[in-house]
Amino acid sequence: MKTALVTGASEGIGLELARAFAADGWDLAIVARGEERLRAAAAELQAFGHTVATFACDLAKDGAAQQLYDAVTRAGLRIDALVNNAGVATHGKFVDISTGDELAAIHLNVIALTHLLKLFVPPMVARGSGYVLNVASTAGLQPGPTMAAYYATKAYVLSLSEALSEELRGTGVRVTALCPGPTHTGFVRRANMRSESRLFRVNAMDPKRVARAGYRGMLAGRAIVIPGFLNNLFAYAVRASPRAIVTRVVGWFNQTE
Repeated sequence: MKTALVTGASEGIGLELARAFAADGWDLAIVARGEERLRAAAAELQAFGHTVATFACDLAKDGAAQQLYDAVTRAGLRIDALVNNAGVATHGKFVDISTGDELAAIHLNVIALTHLLKLFVPPMVARGSGYVLNVASTAGLQPGPTMAAYYATKAYVLSLSEALSEELRGTGVRVTALCPGPTHTGFVRRANMRSESRLFRVNAMDPKRVARAGYRGMLAGRAIVIPGFLNNLFAYAVRASPRAIVTRVVGWFNQTE
């Protein structure tokens, strides 16, 4: 029986990914900050008839990735798929967002993700098999005024995932970056946005569709998965357009008023 470790698994895309794994016969190790939501998610996922281990952990804190790895090791779990889904956004002008909020987001989106890869991928390589699914974003394709640091963190996740996919070619370990566009997941609430941005009002997907696309793409060994026709069209337009114009347009779409 294979086990998937899914971070940020109590809601949104993370929960839908956990459901996709469970429906396909995987055991699960799910991670989230809130114990109550984590227990609720575990109770639902156990209905699939598989083992679900829970780990309450705030990955935005220093040392949390190592603590999670140690807890998983003590539980005797072998992780066959690592899903780095946990992430958070900040919204507003860079000079107005608190330093603490910005650094916490960078720690979770970049540092914790990188540390988890460092901890869980080497054993996969040693065994000659494994999957990594890093949840990036179409935000990683270009700069994002009013969400500058968030877009930058997702660019890091996308770039790192593509590089690792190539580095690990032939090892039996497949690395996939899932790049959803706006998705109905509570993102607006967690980013402290006053309301949905123009981009959300134009094009927002259901998290179940996003998760299914990511799961299938991971199994197929695709380096990048961009769910949805409009998101793929947007990605093409970004590549084909002058960078300065793209940045200005994205800034306009990120506005909430």
